[in-house]
Amino acid sequence: MAERLQGTRILILETREEAQFARLLADQGADVLQCPMFQICDAPDPAPVSAWIDRLIAEPFDDLVLLTGEGLRRLTKLACATGREHAFVTAVGRTRTFIRGPKPGRALREIGLEPQVTAEAPTSGGVAATLRRHDLAGHRVGVQLYPERDHTELLDAIAGQGATVDAVLPYAYDARAAEHTVVTAIEEMAQGRVDALALTSSGQVRRLFDVARAHRCDDRLREALRSTPIASVGPVVTEELAAHGFAPTITPANEAFFMKPLISAMIVTLGGRAPRDAAAR
Repeated sequence: MAERLQGTRILILETREEAQFARLLADQGADVLQCPMFQICDAPDPAPVSAWIDRLIAEPFDDLVLLTGEGLRRLTKLACATGREHAFVTAVGRTRTFIRGPKPGRALREIGLEPQVTAEAPTSGGVAATLRRHDLAGHRVGVQLYPERDHTELLDAIAGQGATVDAVLPYAYDARAAEHTVVTAIEEMAQGRVDALALTSSGQVRRLFDVARAHRCDDRLREALRSTPIASVGPVVTEELAAHGFAPTITPANEAFFMKPLISAMIVTLGGRAPRDAAAR
């Protein structure tokens, strides 16, 4: 499939894994337009996160729900920095782990562990539905959360099964990334200079709309999204798009919610098209 996206200009919104995504797209011949959105950073106050690690080590949870790979990596990083890495990994290995999707599964394998249960759908609702198939009565359940999302429904669903919930938020988003780059990216789409917008996280969608509102170009963003094919890596991103009134035109086949299947889907949809007029760029 070498260079199947030759001459196609793809906009990606940069987060932690986007360097890999950009390389994979470039390998297919795409002209990748990278737009920094925000930075992922450790929790501003590490004390509650450290205390959560202490509770896990002292008495491993019966069950551990991992919503993101980034969250587990941040927890491992803090445990390592404070001399508790071995104890932390051992404690995680003694829990029954539930993962929302492939990314926390990869993070578990990085520390030599395998997930026990994968959610039937990689969403908070999918996690809750999967947990309902297991007896949690009397269990202590650790839950790793992620920023800028209301997790009340998931936490209430776990507690409603008679479990004691112990949640941790190990990282934050720094929204101080240069907003002018986001505005520029919106204008590039609106001017017809982008062949597709590729989205790999729901936070990217929220950030787009937050910046557009802050800079009073919300209408311009909506105009841009109506005229630009949108590629979504999976249901979480698609749900966030739907909350803003949009739907993706490109999604991975066979519910394979990974970067490479997303790129394959983009090749199917975009590979046979003539790129937008290069003179307009």
